[in-house]
Amino acid sequence: MKNFSIRMIRAAAMLAVSLMIAACAPTIAPPGPGAAAPHLNDKAFVTSDGLALPVRQWLPDGQPKAVVLALHGFNDYSKAFDKVPGAPGVGPYLASQGIAVFAYDQRGFGATANRGLWPGRDALVGDFATMTRTLKSAYPDLPLYVMGESMGGAVVMSALASEKNLPVAGAVLAAPAVWGKQTMPTIYRVALWVGSHLLPRYKPTGQGLGRRASDNIEMLRDNGRDPLFIKETRVDAVSGLSDLMDEALAVSSQIKVPVLYLYGKKDEIIPAGPSLRAMEAMTAANRAARTAVYPNGWHMIMRDREAETVLGDVATFIADPKAPLPSGVDRKAPGTQTASGAGTVSGAF
Repeated sequence: MKNFSIRMIRAAAMLAVSLMIAACAPTIAPPGPGAAAPHLNDKAFVTSDGLALPVRQWLPDGQPKAVVLALHGFNDYSKAFDKVPGAPGVGPYLASQGIAVFAYDQRGFGATANRGLWPGRDALVGDFATMTRTLKSAYPDLPLYVMGESMGGAVVMSALASEKNLPVAGAVLAAPAVWGKQTMPTIYRVALWVGSHLLPRYKPTGQGLGRRASDNIEMLRDNGRDPLFIKETRVDAVSGLSDLMDEALAVSSQIKVPVLYLYGKKDEIIPAGPSLRAMEAMTAANRAARTAVYPNGWHMIMRDREAETVLGDVATFIADPKAPLPSGVDRKAPGTQTASGAGTVSGAF
């Protein structure tokens, strides 16, 4: 009888824990209101499930020479590509070079519905693939390049590796988020799992970690004042991002379009180790993949104080993916691939 009671207590305890975990499982943002024909208008990109994602666009004065679809990073939104304090802004700069730029708020971020909830990898990748095809239909005779900053870079990498026949001429990856769980210390992985299952709604601010995203303090302060820039992040959203980063790192060698991979040696957000792994895998498998490592670059490398130098390289790459970069960082970074052909990035850091 005593043993039976002990077994019952253990079973009840296990059931209680299971119910607690199930009740607090990571939350995925719900889909849009219903099936729709995806389309783009002046204000929004309407997805295949009827969700309206706010859109920004920067158009050149005359006929564009190329089109860029840009994806923002985690907790950010499409404003990331507009003119910012202390930097010219990706959209305005590229438009001045004759390149049309489009950016949308990815679901769960910016001014979208369910802001703050992780939308899931499939939704992010699906939106990007659909928008890519929508833009190509609007500009059938122009080369379409895609750009991803941080989390946006991870979405681009996952999509280019998994979606068939995307009409993409090349990709710019700005400090892509490749710091997946497999490259994190064990204690980080455990904390993410426990937090996302037991305390998914908990929102740590990240203050006190001593990490800085850029040397452009004006821009960082502007983000801090912006109500659409998320400052407190749900733990389950961080866990979802980590899974996406895992995939981005794993598929680095599967991307076959021309790539310009931008990274700053002072990046305190995405560590050098996994970034180097991604660069090496990509350049080893793809002769059209190139790396640009900036000695004074930070994580928000296209919004840093030296952003104009980086954007000059990006504009050159879009004009000709094989051309030497004006900054020369593709030649100066030890071991990085140059325009002459394939190489490795060993020793670049």
